Amino acid sequence: MSMSKKIIPVQVISPEHEAYLRERKIYRRKILGTQILLLIGIIIIWEIAGRLGWIDPFITSQPSRIWKTLINLHREGVLYYHTGITLLETMIGFISGTLMGTIFAIILWWSDFTAEVLDPYMVVLNALPKIALGPILIVWIGNGPPAIIAMALFISLIVTILGVYSGFTQVDGDKIKLLKTFGATKLQILQKVILPASVPTIISALKINVGLSWVGVIVGEFLVSKAGLGYLIVYGGQVFKLDLVMTSVIILAAAAAIMYKAVVYLEKLFLKWR
Repeated sequence: MSMSKKIIPVQVISPEHEAYLRERKIYRRKILGTQILLLIGIIIIWEIAGRLGWIDPFITSQPSRIWKTLINLHREGVLYYHTGITLLETMIGFISGTLMGTIFAIILWWSDFTAEVLDPYMVVLNALPKIALGPILIVWIGNGPPAIIAMALFISLIVTILGVYSGFTQVDGDKIKLLKTFGATKLQILQKVILPASVPTIISALKINVGLSWVGVIVGEFLVSKAGLGYLIVYGGQVFKLDLVMTSVIILAAAAAIMYKAVVYLEKLFLKWR
């Protein structure tokens, strides 16, 4: 009994293409190395400036004092507690804002009448300073994490709706006409053309929502929270512990950067799969 063997084609890379890939790898390493050296340089200059009195360490703090504050928070057991609360609230607001914004964008794409009716209201809500509605949300929802999550959701929701809906409307019209010619329903057009073509737009919305979600959560914690990084910033400012304020800001920056990198990694996975 003979068995057929499956022949797997071997991809041959030309020497020129291999050299190009090697150059690109070296170039990316140079960028990463320069970024690391720039960060180290900023830290060193900041520390030296504080020690030599070029800046007031009490106001601007300095890396060594921030490190000591970080160690103290770790020993007291409050570092991960406050960071975890802020991270949880941010993730809930981030995921909810993206999902709800995409769903609302689908509704607007589905019904041109609804889109035209809601268009001026969306423009007004997008231009409205959402932070001004913080006290109103607190009265409506209450003093606690739900109000903070609602603030993060409200800040990112409108931007997501407008961004994703704009991506839906920019999908190649010829593809839609082709499916309609074959008798495709609107749901099939959404599944086969609109959503797959709009994945880059949705990922771009994710990148924007990273920053907006953190802004919403921190603003909410400024107003009502009794725990979280926003609470530490407010508390540190009230008792003039500016080392605590700067330490909380550094933690926020690191957490936001990691979250953004996660979205970028998700984008790379999608492009590789695509």
